Amino acid sequence: MTTAFDFSARRLEGQSQPLSDFAGQALLIVNVASKCGFTPQYEGLEALWRRHRQAGLVVLGFPCDQFGHQEPGNAAEIAQFCALHYEVSFPMFEKVEVNGAAAHPLWQWLCAQKRGVMGTRAIKWNFTKFLVGREGQVRARYAPTTKPEALERDILQALG
Repeated sequence: MTTAFDFSARRLEGQSQPLSDFAGQALLIVNVASKCGFTPQYEGLEALWRRHRQAGLVVLGFPCDQFGHQEPGNAAEIAQFCALHYEVSFPMFEKVEVNGAAAHPLWQWLCAQKRGVMGTRAIKWNFTKFLVGREGQVRARYAPTTKPEALERDILQALG
């Protein structure tokens, strides 16, 4: 059975990151963007990461430019924006596509595991969130409008 820990992705700094490095931890995987109306959610994501990382939560940010060209920057620009405006310290990855034939394999798998609220597999917008349990399976999918702080109870259950 495939799990989230079977995938890898490139970090913003350019090195490959096997998600197996996070095996046994709960993951909150989010497609992010710097020029989106939901961009302030970086603050809530960072707060969740800081509050729960010692208990085993890892927040993973995947910049995406598929929605309204809201992530136009390169890796260095994205890193600078996140550090300067939101003090992001959780793992950030290189820009990926989350929909379509060129979608990153992790995102193809995530979308196949949990459909959105309208029953579709496609990601509708930036800041769609997936909560993955310690065993590597998707526990929940959240709409972009769902604020990070609203995930607290589900995260605590995933950390169990």
